[in-house]
Amino acid sequence: MPARELDVKGLHCPLPILRTRALLNGMETGEELVVYATDPASVIDFKHFCNTTDNALLSHETEPDEIHKTVFVYRIRRGG
Repeated sequence: MPARELDVKGLHCPLPILRTRALLNGMETGEELVVYATDPASVIDFKHFCNTTDNALLSHETEPDEIHKTVFVYRIRRGG
């Protein structure tokens, strides 16, 4: 099953985490979600979110972007 995607580029804390949590709550255990964010604080926020929930942060990468300069890409597996 392909990962779902969530684009929260341009949003600032706490909206990226709130939207991620809402989407993950509707997903099945083991499903994966790829989140695209531009808020630099999201690096800390997503690590903390996954450390305090049953969800696993599988990867965190950055990609260049013409509009936002840097996009942070998080791959998260829904926990049980």
